[in-house]
Amino acid sequence: MIELANVSKTYMKRPAIKNISLTLPLGKIIGIVGENGSGKSTLLKLIAGLSQPTSGTVTVNGEMANRRISKLVSYLSGHDSFYSIFTVREALAFEASQFTDFNMAKAEEIMKYMQLDPDKRIKELSKGNRSRLKIVLTLAREVPYLLMDEPLSGLDPLVRQSIVKGMISYVDLERQTLVMTSHEITEIESILDSFIAIKDGSLIRMTDVEELHESEGLGISDWMKKAYI
Repeated sequence: MIELANVSKTYMKRPAIKNISLTLPLGKIIGIVGENGSGKSTLLKLIAGLSQPTSGTVTVNGEMANRRISKLVSYLSGHDSFYSIFTVREALAFEASQFTDFNMAKAEEIMKYMQLDPDKRIKELSKGNRSRLKIVLTLAREVPYLLMDEPLSGLDPLVRQSIVKGMISYVDLERQTLVMTSHEITEIESILDSFIAIKDGSLIRMTDVEELHESEGLGISDWMKKAYI
């Protein structure tokens, strides 16, 4: 499991994350929600080991989260980090050369589902297709934790729902947990088991989506409208 104990993160004396403690079990799909600048991406980077807390600890399966934790974590960044001269197929091959857990057969299957041309160079892809490629590269790794920062960014609203359904079909919930941030709450709520709500760097709620429905009769978007006034 992923555990955060009294985690804070400060950038240039500005607090981005404030004393957050939480536990994320295996076998769940979890959304991180909040306003722009609330700390969602920072929280994901801390879990991925790409950023270190100013105070507190982050552990993944009992190991301190740092860059070596990539053996347990597949991370989709909100920013492009491709070699633009690569073709889609070459990008898959490069990822396979970096991670022994990269499943090339699975990657090719997801690539076809995402309707990506394997011979097209990345620099020629639209923003939406670059987003699709990032999803392919993330989901093709057979690691316990899949972390996605705004995976639907750049995708046409008409295809987001089918992309979300495809994403869930390629996650093995007996062995994996998917944690994602997204502004498109209504489009991902149907697949979420639980959500983490961040406001001004602080954890204001973590609960099961079903519990929210039953106890308050609200979806996540409606609850957020009340919580973020």
